[in-house]
Amino acid sequence: MAPFSKAGAALAALRADLSGDVFAPGDPGYDEARKIFNAMIDRRPAVIAQCEDEADVVRSVRFARDLDLKIAVRGGGHSVSGMSLNDNGLVVDLHRMHTVTVHPGSEAVRIEGGALMSHLDHATQPYGLATTGGRVSTTGVGGFVLGGGNGWLDRTFGLAVDNLLGVELVTADGSTVLATDRENPELFWALHGGGGNFGVATALTLKLHPLPELSIALLMYRPNAGPDVLRIYREVIENGPSEVSGAVMYTTGPPEEFVPQHMVGKRLIAALLTYVGGEEDLHKLAQALVALPHEAEILTAIPYPDLQCLLDNPPGMRNYWSAEFLTGLPDDLVDVFCALGESVPVPTGTRHVLFPGGGAIASGPVRFPVPHRDAPWGVHPFGIWENPADDERCIQWVERVRAEVRPWRTGAVYLNFIGDEGGDRIVAGLGAENLRRLSAVKAEYDPDNVFRFNHNIRPA
Repeated sequence: MAPFSKAGAALAALRADLSGDVFAPGDPGYDEARKIFNAMIDRRPAVIAQCEDEADVVRSVRFARDLDLKIAVRGGGHSVSGMSLNDNGLVVDLHRMHTVTVHPGSEAVRIEGGALMSHLDHATQPYGLATTGGRVSTTGVGGFVLGGGNGWLDRTFGLAVDNLLGVELVTADGSTVLATDRENPELFWALHGGGGNFGVATALTLKLHPLPELSIALLMYRPNAGPDVLRIYREVIENGPSEVSGAVMYTTGPPEEFVPQHMVGKRLIAALLTYVGGEEDLHKLAQALVALPHEAEILTAIPYPDLQCLLDNPPGMRNYWSAEFLTGLPDDLVDVFCALGESVPVPTGTRHVLFPGGGAIASGPVRFPVPHRDAPWGVHPFGIWENPADDERCIQWVERVRAEVRPWRTGAVYLNFIGDEGGDRIVAGLGAENLRRLSAVKAEYDPDNVFRFNHNIRPA
């Protein structure tokens, strides 16, 4: 931006007015400020506004509107397709806004828009409370919740949006709005799955649940045990209580102390059971998995924040993900899943994940735009690697998984698990009827589609 142009004057004013920092190309720290989780994304915004509070967000949005700049919003920066970054536009960076305020008496928590799961979980744990979070500690709470939100606790406590009590939003004209069941209820409905289409979420309030005990069983097997592992795992989940969840995954053995040395760098299959309860009861649920010959075993009580860190991925890796929800898990699909697992690219961080639905997900409120609620299982090919030379084989493997499970898919999708896969997938993630209603809400709050760096809902 030229220093004496309208844009240059506006930028100088933004630098002066913002409590946080402002970065433009050429500034010291600019390249660091534009880094996000997925190293495949390399974009150069015109301005990055690292906001300290809601007033900073308002100033930043108004700055962008005055100059007709595109706006991207960065919470945790975990969007696999890099939706939290743009070229030649403004990035509203919320990462400094991560205060979490717990209200234990009312079992609620207010989370600022830049908070990560680690901020939320560490704040609520001292009170013996928790809410459904993602499956890693580095995910941004805002994007996760507004996109629907499934995780280790969802079969017990419901999806993250089922626990949403309120959203504080800065809209496209720089106004501030509160959305709850009673105040702006149609907007509140739209925020249950509609993502960042309607404004910048500067804070969210979520319902909390007592979580006095949490236990896990993690078992690692050689990959040829896959069909037996999946069939037993299926029985544990489908016949067990809603307090049990987890995932099965093929992956490369990481260099962690709980992985036997002879399995590090080698393909393996891991079965993880998470249980809202004590390890003695979990041991009974896991008996058949424990009885299978395995290479490693952990069965223990664990603090929820520690579980959230168990599968953390380092930033700066290359990422390509997708997902499909499944109508069931019959034996022929078990065989297909395991055959795909035998081809997981190794040695990379890539994971071939199967996770359960059901429980409180299926019994939760059907009025929200979350069409995958009734799916009993989901598959999540999660490509993550370091070397650009692996781009082709990892991306092709993810697409192969999607193609080969197609006969069993429900047609719905969890948008937080996918990148930019086209308009049909947005319809699949929200539902055609819901999308018409969402478009009307979009037209009211963002008629110019200012917030379009997302799984975009066009204004009606």
